[in-house]
Amino acid sequence: MSAAIHDSAAHSGHDQHAGHDGHRSDVAGAHDAHGGHDAHGGHGDHVGMFRRLFWIMLILALPTVLLNGMFADFLGYELPDVAGIEWVSPALGTIIYAWGGRPFLSGAIDELRARKPGMMLLIGMAITVAFIASLGASLGIFSHELDFWWEMALLVVIMLLGHWLEMRSLAQTTSALDSLAALLPDVAERVEGDEIVPVAPSDLRLGDVVIVRPGGRVPADGEVVDGGADVDESMITGESKPVLRTVGDHVVAGTVATDNSLRVQVSAIGDDTALAGIQRLVAEAQASTSRAQLLADKAAGWLFWYALIAAIITTVVWASLGVPESALVRAITVLVIACPHALGLAIPLVVSISTERAARGGVLIKDRAAMERMRSVNSVLFDKTGTLTKGEPAVTDLAAADGFEVDDLLRLAAAAEAESEHPLARAIVAAAGHRGLDVPRATEFRAATAVGVRATVEGHEVHVGGPALLAQRSARQLQESATWAQAGATVLHILIDGEVAGAVALADEVREESRQAVDALHQLGIRVVMITGDAEPVAHAVAAELGIDQVFAQVRPEDKSDKVLELQKEGRIVAMVGDGVNDAPALAQADVGIAIGAGTDVAVGSAGVILASDDPRSVLSVIQLSRASYRKMKQNLWWAAGYNIAAVPLAAGVLAPVGFVLPMAVGAVLMSLSTIIVALNAQLLRRLDLNPQASTAAAYGAWKAPSGDVAETALEHTEEVAVQSR
Repeated sequence: MSAAIHDSAAHSGHDQHAGHDGHRSDVAGAHDAHGGHDAHGGHGDHVGMFRRLFWIMLILALPTVLLNGMFADFLGYELPDVAGIEWVSPALGTIIYAWGGRPFLSGAIDELRARKPGMMLLIGMAITVAFIASLGASLGIFSHELDFWWEMALLVVIMLLGHWLEMRSLAQTTSALDSLAALLPDVAERVEGDEIVPVAPSDLRLGDVVIVRPGGRVPADGEVVDGGADVDESMITGESKPVLRTVGDHVVAGTVATDNSLRVQVSAIGDDTALAGIQRLVAEAQASTSRAQLLADKAAGWLFWYALIAAIITTVVWASLGVPESALVRAITVLVIACPHALGLAIPLVVSISTERAARGGVLIKDRAAMERMRSVNSVLFDKTGTLTKGEPAVTDLAAADGFEVDDLLRLAAAAEAESEHPLARAIVAAAGHRGLDVPRATEFRAATAVGVRATVEGHEVHVGGPALLAQRSARQLQESATWAQAGATVLHILIDGEVAGAVALADEVREESRQAVDALHQLGIRVVMITGDAEPVAHAVAAELGIDQVFAQVRPEDKSDKVLELQKEGRIVAMVGDGVNDAPALAQADVGIAIGAGTDVAVGSAGVILASDDPRSVLSVIQLSRASYRKMKQNLWWAAGYNIAAVPLAAGVLAPVGFVLPMAVGAVLMSLSTIIVALNAQLLRRLDLNPQASTAAAYGAWKAPSGDVAETALEHTEEVAVQSR
């Protein structure tokens, strides 16, 4: 409830009654670091392509390897005495190079043209050098020791396997968008007069009325015009508990009516639906570039020069030692093992999976950089109305004068208010309903501006109104009402036959989830601040109830950004949580802007993160996801880059003096294993439960370092608790 409603109700009584009584959508950017991969097209098509290539090349590689003289000598077995058998490996090896190596060669050419050397150039260079050396050895131009047919064949096969697994992982991530699209039913039942006509959801128009049967999905955004049902909105908001939707309530495309039928009037179709907006946000998030991604791209470029220089030094050193054949072998091995394939996968896969997990949990990431910053936020600034509170009045206290019963008073007041559309009137009627009271019919209803309402109920004249009503009737307020007013509540008195019979206090109801969210944030060592346009008593009453650390009251919407800046000047890293409309300047000013309850307003431009539900505990989900994703990024970066940095010297042969020389094929195996390890590590994020309840419970598992800050190990434990709670 806005400050205007509070103030006018408090000062003018029920003055407002009179006015209301008339009834590439693939994971874009995932391979930016790969350079040449962009030439490959979509990840979905390439899963099949690399799978087919892998199996075909594996079949060709088996005879290439087993019938290769160098491999036979290596294992100590004799080749069959068949004429021309020595040409099997060169013939099949050439096919493997030209056909199986084509994706890498074309990628290498693209990187050369773009003057952005990367992993594809390294792979292309390695297999090309191996092919030329082997062909020269087979033709007698080079020494037979440079016969690398079997190693080149294994290298191509292993690279294809790594790409297949990588593409499959990325395709699984991009399926999040397909899953969202699949939420729409194949057929909608449109009401046309007395008939029900099945049509495609794409054929619906604004104003159409559709029937949603029990267990059926809502085909388009709209308003319930008949019926009532518990609607499963988990696929949109992440909230597992069905929500009751009745006449006048808004429903979203893709949600499910679990128990009863609904008639829904379509209010949004196509790209204007919340589901389409969510799809856009997921796609934009997957296409955006974060600081971590930029770091990975730079690291891949540095690794290319590191590998190239190492290969040159290796060649010079081994050649100077009088073993040019070893120089070529070692140089090839260096180039192979330095391929930054795992590095290119380290960040994109984590970001893509975290984006998909977030969308399924009702957290829509619009700006990945904002998501990364969320891990270091130390102050969360909540807008009060509609965020920490429900944004609508509710009965908080009731008092009866001597000789009257509280329930009887509420029953009569609800009867008098039943015909009014004012929010305060609806709150009183709702309170009677929650208590299960039998509300009688009223007659002779009237509403008076700045006074209240009057009606005849069961033969009694019942008035409900504020201070103006008491002044008009020369009546005194109940003693309890003064305390309620000081706490910021709106106070209405109930008069029966001209006598003050009782009073009711109404206030913007605090969400139970808000208490849990504030407590959990405190567990993480995060300061909680509240900002509102409401008067000081109202603001401080809510803050005291929730245990909020700092309050900004009576702040106009255009001044909220100044308060955010004030916190930032104090050295605070601020996340602002608001409704995404009036709070737009503050959301833009904050380090991280979070629009809450924006499931049907996904085009909020000022927020980096959008929560589909209005549950403030979802902020914990954002923090948890940010920290877990950051940890996975660090692990993958250290593994990918660290592995390459350590492996290159071994590939160069620094341990040759002690008898250890790393074979090129082994280097290729280890390099591909690093890619698989990075991919599997990123997949662990799929176990993360971003349900608001689980994220809140996880916060209580975090421990604090002596300095009072949440240690890195605390957020590791936070993720573990969330996974276990699932």
